[in-house]
Amino acid sequence: MALNFIWIAFFLLAFIVAFIKLVVFGDTEIFKTIVDGVFDAAGSGVQISIGLIGVMSLFLGFMNIGEKAGAVKFLSKIVGPFFSKLFPEVPKNHPSLGHMMMNFSANLLNLDNAATPFGLKTMQSLHELNPNKETASNAQIMFMVLHASGLTLIPISVIAQRAIMKSSDPTLIFIPCMIATFVGTIVGMTVVAIRQRINLFNRVVIAWVGGVSLVIAALIFYLRTHPDRIDSFSKVVSNGLILLLFIAFIIGGLVKKINVYEAFIDGAKGGFEVAIKIIPFLVGILVAISVLRNCGVFDYIIQGFSWFFGSLGINTDFVRALPTALMRPLSGSASRAMMIDTMKQYGPDSFPALVSGVMQGSSDTTFYIVALYFGSVGIKKTRYAIPAALLADLAGVITAIVISYLFFHH
Repeated sequence: MALNFIWIAFFLLAFIVAFIKLVVFGDTEIFKTIVDGVFDAAGSGVQISIGLIGVMSLFLGFMNIGEKAGAVKFLSKIVGPFFSKLFPEVPKNHPSLGHMMMNFSANLLNLDNAATPFGLKTMQSLHELNPNKETASNAQIMFMVLHASGLTLIPISVIAQRAIMKSSDPTLIFIPCMIATFVGTIVGMTVVAIRQRINLFNRVVIAWVGGVSLVIAALIFYLRTHPDRIDSFSKVVSNGLILLLFIAFIIGGLVKKINVYEAFIDGAKGGFEVAIKIIPFLVGILVAISVLRNCGVFDYIIQGFSWFFGSLGINTDFVRALPTALMRPLSGSASRAMMIDTMKQYGPDSFPALVSGVMQGSSDTTFYIVALYFGSVGIKKTRYAIPAALLADLAGVITAIVISYLFFHH
């Protein structure tokens, strides 16, 4: 229902704005711009899906080895006490809990290539427990919102882009990103918990959230006092853990005396099926986003925000970074382009560029994730998943603005 409403609204709004531009301003190129964008977006949807085949096959193959070797069940037991509180409908030690653990770990390390296959496998595992196959279950919604909140320890892609743009201190946005993304995740979890009547004020949840908070605080302190080690730390830990995971699965398979290669092949076959299945969902959402972006509606929104906050007497320096925030839930590549454009226009170490970088590194592409994850299992009714995820995004954006003023605005 939510996706249906959003899809229709995007097209109608884009047509109205384009028609006004044609009649009032004489913009005869507006319809061509929109249509060209539609074709590009449709092609991009297919390219993204096809590009997932190799990565999906690789990780699903190794995950099948891990499942047969018992590694996924082992991870499920570790996180079971915590996840049983957030996902009360998921049976104890269910494989989906282990898949979730690997997905969240990959997200924390900013490993998009690993996080996506793990996430899709999680969604498939949860779907086995879903009695209504076309409607998202409570567990699937909680997982999707937590994933979409984009909790990441090190926003290495943003740091790398700042370095490319010749920033004097590329890692300057590191701590603000950590804080903003953590707040967004907590808000997303709380919103869904309230909706599902899950009690978050119990010792297990408080202990886990508190423990993660302490780990993040310790990591912030260490990397803040050793900023020269952020890049090497990220490369060694992230890539080292992926390789360690592969080796651990293989060794586990050998101990269990399974045919490791055959297990890999059986699992890898699913990569092609999933990638092909999500094509129509991705094409649909990317085309709608393209129509809204190319009609120029975002320019009017930015102008409106600038006028509104200016009339209230609020400092409007952050408004120039809002295009990134507006595009982030819709398209990762578009929001990245907005961030780069902001750095080019105002300088990589300017306040708008810093705010834009924090926004880019503190949330994820909600609509893309909804289309990808729910589409992979054929879910058509997303219930309150999108509003909950967008509230998490909003919390991350607001925190990014506030924390940027505290850290960077002098």
